[in-house]
Amino acid sequence: MENRVKLSVLGFSFNQTQSGAYGLVLSEEGGVRRLMVIVGTPEAQSIAFKLQDSAPPRPLTHDLIKTILSQLNVTLREVEIYKYEDGIFFSRIILEQEDKVIQLESRTSDAVAIALRTQSPIYTTEQIMKDHSIVFDENAAKETTKEEEVEETKKEIDYSLLNKSELEALLQEAVAGENYELASLLRDELDKKKNKE
Repeated sequence: MENRVKLSVLGFSFNQTQSGAYGLVLSEEGGVRRLMVIVGTPEAQSIAFKLQDSAPPRPLTHDLIKTILSQLNVTLREVEIYKYEDGIFFSRIILEQEDKVIQLESRTSDAVAIALRTQSPIYTTEQIMKDHSIVFDENAAKETTKEEEVEETKKEIDYSLLNKSELEALLQEAVAGENYELASLLRDELDKKKNKE
């Protein structure tokens, strides 16, 4: 079996070439390579909510899937990004129910969104990392702690993905948690949306 690389979700970068698409940045655990996967706005929004540890006003599709898995006593063992073809990453989710293992084909964005909610590991192949990852400066990467990396991820999330009611819900949560820096970002985004109306 080919060597596998464990990944964690680092954040987003806006994709200039595709309108309404975002670059989901996955980071090699214990390494300096980054893999970018293009995701659509709804999936990016769902992932952003989870990265912020925020609850949307109503459960999103990925929240519903997590609940269904839990109610049926099914565990998401892992997500595997196993192939890259014609500009698309192919993924599967590997489920366990008692002694039964089930593999299901999935869009990478959906698989990652569900994995974040179930705290399941995400893997890819060494070959995919060799062919499609970007290597960041090792010295700069070593100077960044995990906590700093998480804080940077929070800053990189594009709040323009969220609608007004979602922004207002996050704003209330940020103020209640005394996270005034986040509250300021959310207030600015709300103002932008109000000015566009």
